[in-house]
Amino acid sequence: MKRFVDHRDWVGWSFAAPALIVIGLFFGVPVAAGLALSLTDFDIYALADLRNLRFVGADQYLHLLQLPLFWKALGNTAYFVAVGVPLSIGVSLGAAVLLQSKVAVFRPLVRTALFAPVVTTLVAVAVIWRHLFHVKYGLVNQGLLALGLNPVDWLGDPAWAMPTIILFAVWKNFGANMIIFMAALQAVPQDIYEAAEIDGAGPWAQFRHITLPSIAPTLGLVSILTTAGYFQLFAEPYVMTQGGPLQSTVSVLYLMYDEGFKWWNLGAASAVAFVLFALIVLITRGVPALAARWQQRGAR
Repeated sequence: MKRFVDHRDWVGWSFAAPALIVIGLFFGVPVAAGLALSLTDFDIYALADLRNLRFVGADQYLHLLQLPLFWKALGNTAYFVAVGVPLSIGVSLGAAVLLQSKVAVFRPLVRTALFAPVVTTLVAVAVIWRHLFHVKYGLVNQGLLALGLNPVDWLGDPAWAMPTIILFAVWKNFGANMIIFMAALQAVPQDIYEAAEIDGAGPWAQFRHITLPSIAPTLGLVSILTTAGYFQLFAEPYVMTQGGPLQSTVSVLYLMYDEGFKWWNLGAASAVAFVLFALIVLITRGVPALAARWQQRGAR
């Protein structure tokens, strides 16, 4: 019996080996190399001559934590996540509920139109949005002038730059979550809604006590995926504001790009990447706990 089990295990590992080798080569090795790089002062001088490379250990991370720009970038990223994630989830859930309701018409057309931004090229639509929100000839400010309002420097004012980027990110990404929510809503038995309606429950009571508890696992999954994705903010500020104005849209990933590919401080860039990785793991591990606590309160 033991020989049979061992043989079966060997057969299973032989089937999994090609995938494991690919994962190890293209994920495990780069991650290990990046971690080793983050413990050195690898820069453009080390690129020219590896004898200039020095091992600095945790000093790289200590220097990063003492860098004012890092805390500025971290604050900008936290602002983007704290506002963008709930807004994106709320819009996608609202759109999914509306499309599943009886009042929705032309559902396939509307669903396709709302999902279309997800499949568009991020850089291309970011360029379009940059022109739409241009302070002088953008269509948004032209509309404000037509209403008798003063134009707003959407991408040149530190108070408006990040909200504009958040609005763009929500518009670009909410369609994917909307499809996931629609699939979850279709799995909720309609008999429950009919029974609740007979008992006198209104739309808001049905949504609060039936819809939300029923899709709680899906809501938790979407929250984790959206949070992890929004922490990786880079392309939007890179295309629309170049990190400005006054560094108000510099994200952690944007800082990593600058350190690694603008100033060629590859060791510092690797340290930024692993700090961001640790933050994403910490936050995404906390989301399921919060979702479970919320679900327990809802059950009471």
